[in-house]
Amino acid sequence: MAIIVNLDVMLAKRKMRSKELAEIIGITTANLSILKSGKAKAVRFSTLEAICKALDCQPADILEYTEG
Repeated sequence: MAIIVNLDVMLAKRKMRSKELAEIIGITTANLSILKSGKAKAVRFSTLEAICKALDCQPADILEYTEG
């Protein structure tokens, strides 16, 4: 099972920097970096909701499932 995090793609589409997103959603840039790299073991729904609100997107735009 592989979950791919496409947060970099959405940030680029919205022309937003990681630091700006971290400030908007209220997490540290270090924690956002862990999420972006796919090394996070979990993500809170409240954080996912805040990201989607800030980037005006859906969870499926950020998270993708692939087999393997």
